[in-house]
Parts: sequence; structure tokens; C-alpha cells
Amino acid sequence: MSLDVVQKLERENISLASFSKRIYAYCIDEVLISILFLIIYWNAFETAKSYEEIMMLVSNFVWQIITLKIIYQTFFTWYYGASIGKIAVKITCIDVEILDKPNFIASLSRAFMRAFGETCLYLGFAWAFGNIARQTWHDKTAKTVVIDVA
Repeated sequence: MSLDVVQKLERENISLASFSKRIYAYCIDEVLISILFLIIYWNAFETAKSYEEIMMLVSNFVWQIITLKIIYQTFFTWYYGASIGKIAVKITCIDVEILDKPNFIASLSRAFMRAFGETCLYLGFAWAFGNIARQTWHDKTAKTVVIDVA
């Protein structure tokens, strides 16, 4: 399947995003999500008096963090085809069948599998190193690839 995807992209003169661009986009998104999380839960963190209390708060808010990531990734992938981090580094996510941004269900599926891949010691991301289409678990599940737009 991966070879078919790559051949289809080559026929359309579309190039896959590099690993470095995907890593930069991931870092940008994580910073933005962290800032958003901190803004939402500022009152809870403001009362913390020590590093241990802050770490305890973060561990208590794990499901809220995961939910925020899923909402963020779903919305931006569905609406724009790219998260803010991807937009910043000029890459986008496309459905391999229609070569356009994924629909809502594919975006939601991709976001859930991305969160799952993170919780599995990032093995879902490492999967991209083992296939020619550079697809992670979340890309495989949603039938998407990440491409260059610049």
C-alpha cells in the first residue's frame, strides 16, 4: 500500500514532508497546546506552591490534556488540513484517496490514534521511519500522508 501511495503522489508531482519539518511542526503544536492548557487551568496552577504540587496537578489533568490535543488536532486537520505547527513549516495532511484535506471522521480518527501513539512511548510516530510513505500509526489509520506545500 505504501508504495502505491508514493507512486500516486509522484504522478501528481507531490512530495512527502521531511521528518525534520514534521518534528518542528510537532514541537510548535506542543508549545501552543501547553500554553492553551495553562491559560485554561491558570487558576489551579496559580494556587500551587511547589514543584511537586504543579507536577501533581499536571498528572491529575492528564485526560484534559489528551482531550485538548484531540480537539486541537481534529479541528485543524479537518478544517485546514494542517495544524498551526504544520502551517508554520509549510506542510499539510492529505487523504491518500482524494489528495485533499481529510474529512471530519478521518481527522478525528487520526487525532485519537495520534494520542494513542504518544501514550505508547511515541511508537506510533517511530513507525514512519519504517515505511516509504512516512506514515505514522495515525496516518495509516486515517489513510493520510503529510506533504510539502512550499
